[in-house]
Amino acid sequence: MADQVQYFIETQLPNHQKHYNSFTFPSVLTPNPASSPSPLSLFTKEIKSQKPFLDSLLLKAGAILFRGFPVQTAKDFNDVVEAFGFEELPYVGGAAPRTNVVGRVFTANESPPDQKIPFHHEMAQVPEFPSKLFFFCEVEPGSGGETPIVLSHIIYERMKEKYPEFVSRLEEHGLLYTRVLGEGDDPSSPIGRGWKSTFLTTDKSVAEERAAKLGMKLEWIEDGVKSIMGPIPAVKYDKSRQRKIWFNSMVAAYTGWEDARNDPVKAVTFGDGKPLPADIIYDCLKILEEECVAIPWKKGDVLLIDNWAVLHSRRPFDPPRRVLASLCK
Repeated sequence: MADQVQYFIETQLPNHQKHYNSFTFPSVLTPNPASSPSPLSLFTKEIKSQKPFLDSLLLKAGAILFRGFPVQTAKDFNDVVEAFGFEELPYVGGAAPRTNVVGRVFTANESPPDQKIPFHHEMAQVPEFPSKLFFFCEVEPGSGGETPIVLSHIIYERMKEKYPEFVSRLEEHGLLYTRVLGEGDDPSSPIGRGWKSTFLTTDKSVAEERAAKLGMKLEWIEDGVKSIMGPIPAVKYDKSRQRKIWFNSMVAAYTGWEDARNDPVKAVTFGDGKPLPADIIYDCLKILEEECVAIPWKKGDVLLIDNWAVLHSRRPFDPPRRVLASLCK
């Protein structure tokens, strides 16, 4: 077992990690040079045999970057995701336009490269969200295109300290998310997923049933539907780590849910319908940027994120860039 444990080597990436009292964020693992070059089959075998070690590392660090492993294609990535043994989460109710590539693997947000995708927990605006996310860099960006990540409890603590009354209102009322969906997908928009692919149906009554299961109300309009979700908590309690987390898509919706159909200021409000204070939202965005880590993608990178612990975003980029994703329960 001692030999097996050494297959994964913890590596430091100067200027691309944050150091806290008992851990480094994110944790970066590379293969032991002694086992290199190693086939994909060895990587997936080691994931299975060292699952307790990887689970405990994820619990501690919140995110793990696997760099330098033999992951070349979408199918390879699918094999890596399968090796972890997490149950798949169907992508129902999410806003981003995505396409299935192979197995459990989808494209990440397909919005235009010049658009920034603001910080969010994956599917924080719906009751059933993934607990784990995988990202894989199939084609590294020409430049830019990082996926910045930030620890959610740090954001909660900073916001609570600076804006106690605002955070108390959030905890009391939660948030209301409103989004107008067209019939088909709109790839020019970061929230351009149409209602048919959002609810995986072409039948309006089935869409209404699936929306109701998510706690979402639908109001049909001439060329689409208005979805209203909430009130839904903006702060959650992470039982596994015993701490409060900033679990919402507030900044993402307020600063980024903008397209021909949607006004971001109306996209998210307090749960009682009252508007959010713009100055505090933009200061929260500043705090997110201050606390985040953005590691430039390299081809073959696999990033595992605990969605309970970490918010993520996407910076604009010069093509080419192809990052794939997989969501797990």
